[in-house]
Amino acid sequence: MPYTEASMNALRRSGDELADATVAALFDRGDTGTFNTLMRYVSVVGAPLPDGLPEVAREYLAATSAPPSWVDWEEMERARLFFVDNNVHVATALSFASMPACYLVPHVAKLLSATHGLDYPSTRMAATGQFTVYLMRPDAFEAGSRFIPAAQKVRLLHASIRHHLTRENRWDRAALGVPICQEDMIGGQMFFSLLVLDSLHRLGIHMSTEGAEAYYYAWRVVGAMLGVDQDAVPATLEEARAFLDLYMIRHMGPSPEGVRLTRQLIDLYEEVVPGTLLDPIVPALIRYLVGDTGADWLEVPSGGWDTIVRIVPHLLGVLESIEDSSPLGAWALDRLGHLTTVFELSSLTRGRVMHYAIPESLRKEYGVPNGPARTGRWTPPGAVLSP
Repeated sequence: MPYTEASMNALRRSGDELADATVAALFDRGDTGTFNTLMRYVSVVGAPLPDGLPEVAREYLAATSAPPSWVDWEEMERARLFFVDNNVHVATALSFASMPACYLVPHVAKLLSATHGLDYPSTRMAATGQFTVYLMRPDAFEAGSRFIPAAQKVRLLHASIRHHLTRENRWDRAALGVPICQEDMIGGQMFFSLLVLDSLHRLGIHMSTEGAEAYYYAWRVVGAMLGVDQDAVPATLEEARAFLDLYMIRHMGPSPEGVRLTRQLIDLYEEVVPGTLLDPIVPALIRYLVGDTGADWLEVPSGGWDTIVRIVPHLLGVLESIEDSSPLGAWALDRLGHLTTVFELSSLTRGRVMHYAIPESLRKEYGVPNGPARTGRWTPPGAVLSP
């Protein structure tokens, strides 16, 4: 479908009717604390719901307990194998491109500062990484898996932020539309799917068209389970490109929140990487993947490593040659990728399962000033996020 300023503006006026109604009922009845307490014990598919869970919550969980009926399971298996083959590269793209790209949208950066939990990048990165790993497991939609409960809780988390900002009159709906609106949810879906594929390409990772399409398809399934209107979601990579380019031109720009969140993110990555010798590669890789304009807006440091990091695609190309020419090498690299991903998640989560909860209040200092919706936006021709 064609995307225009008018169609994108229409998406800014819509949220998630089911999740929004559930959250509103929980708050109206004073059941939010009870829900959060009880849902900490529901983290796998098939677990019995605890006694005392509010009825409106039971109805929501029943309505969202299964993936969409239209899911092509062969395509999902192709997506899983794509992830297995590229898990380290996908994790790199999520960490150094997708997350900073979120911070390049000023109103999204404000939203990510709206709760105490999301203010700390380790929490958000751990939750995102864990969510992706849950999705790409063979049993993601079977009894005992953690993916569906995580998706149900994330959807309510988004609805609760919409609820707080709207009820407390801390969001300029006339200028910005609905908080975490359909346009922003689709934009986020693009950051975690198409932008990841773009980043893999920039890193020199060779992908088949079928693998790339399958990975994108898996995130369409995720979007549907997070309340994204599938009638508005790009169905193909070509349509996704048109949406993402227009979304970026409409909204991306500098903001103090984006700068602060990026600084926290860089500090986090430098803390996870042992020692200090390789610390400069963190900002260099972000700058390489998001481009100089976006990196300047986020005040990502620039230095001598900016040139050195450009050899990364060549190094990855050597590893791919080993993988292609040797079954033993392919097995070893897959195991290394798995262990690296596990290590990264363990460092971020401290070995704990991440829990999602409905925030009962937002940060008191959070606010959105009344004013033009697109002050300081970037309006270059053509595609963006390239140096």
